[in-house]
Amino acid sequence: MNVSIPTPLRSYTAGQGEVPADGTSLEEVFVTLDRRYPGIRFRIITEQDTIRKHIRIFVNGEQVQHLAVPVRPDDHIHIVCALSGG
Repeated sequence: MNVSIPTPLRSYTAGQGEVPADGTSLEEVFVTLDRRYPGIRFRIITEQDTIRKHIRIFVNGEQVQHLAVPVRPDDHIHIVCALSGG
């Protein structure tokens, strides 16, 4: 499956905007990504294994709320970072 990486996190993926990933759940996907790109999981997932408040994750265009969501090899995962400012 492919994971779209938002611009603020591309420093972890050597500038790549899309990376391949493996896993049968969203949790497994992020564990795999963190092995390949150390530190990226912490920017997306909290210490309590929840999705950070400023992050949105979509699987095949549908927003997901938890990491137990099952995924298939042909799925597309899109990570979105909320922007803030003043």
